[in-house]
Amino acid sequence: MGTGEQQAPVITIDGPSGVGKGTIAQLLARELGWHMLDSGALYRLVALGAARQGIPLDDETALADYAARLPVEFRAGEGATHGLAIYLDGEAVGDAIRTEECGAGASRVAALPGVRAALLARQRAFRRPPGLVADGRDMGTTVFPDAPLKIFLTASAEERARRRYKQLKEKGIDVSLAALLEEITERDTRDSQRSASPLVPADDALRIDTTSMTIDEVLQTVKQAAAPLFAPRD
Repeated sequence: MGTGEQQAPVITIDGPSGVGKGTIAQLLARELGWHMLDSGALYRLVALGAARQGIPLDDETALADYAARLPVEFRAGEGATHGLAIYLDGEAVGDAIRTEECGAGASRVAALPGVRAALLARQRAFRRPPGLVADGRDMGTTVFPDAPLKIFLTASAEERARRRYKQLKEKGIDVSLAALLEEITERDTRDSQRSASPLVPADDALRIDTTSMTIDEVLQTVKQAAAPLFAPRD
């Protein structure tokens, strides 16, 4: 890692699925004029690529090898989610990696130490001047433990299921709220109990319960915490 990368500041935003990490990270990065890392996308890409290549999601050695050479490209703009278009083997997969099935697969591969180790250097390479906003589940504890500002977002499982239900319904996807709640609860358990980089707040993280907050209220809270450290661009 070069000197510039070491000195580039980082704001980490961690938490379980459905708390608004990606949206908050995108809005904050845009205001600061910083780079953004959607670490969850990397694990979803591994899960998607593995499914397409017939790699079992419990074959840690094969998955780690695939993760180490993950043929992914992030392109700015192009009307993509979080401001980035995501390509796997040259194919745009921004929508494909956001399915419930892919999310469940990502949670499984993310529990494998070999996969996490293979993606660690790739995630840290996103740290470039003028700074980075990184969202995920272990950004503040494992990937960027020296980040000067660490945020940990939470919300009740019921509220997160309702949010996801609303999102899917708006896309015309027929889903069961009860099934979504069960899946979220199972994913929380798997993420928090895994041996490799479990989902836990960093000791020095600012914890924000977003259950009854709007996105704008959460963003303002995060910006207030960041104000003493970083000055948004004009």
